[in-house]
Amino acid sequence: MKLTFARGAALADPTGLFNASLDGGTRRAIDIREGETVDEAAFVALVRAAVAANGPGVR
Repeated sequence: MKLTFARGAALADPTGLFNASLDGGTRRAIDIREGETVDEAAFVALVRAAVAANGPGVR
């Protein structure tokens, strides 16, 4: 599964979840392969940061 964050370059990723689209200037992505585990707390924090970064008034 690939999860792409349109403004991922603007998000902090202290645990290194982003592992794809790292060369792009704006987008970042997380590729999750079958059987692979993801740090749940870090993932939830990243999604919440993305929601906040794209909240009301953000263009």
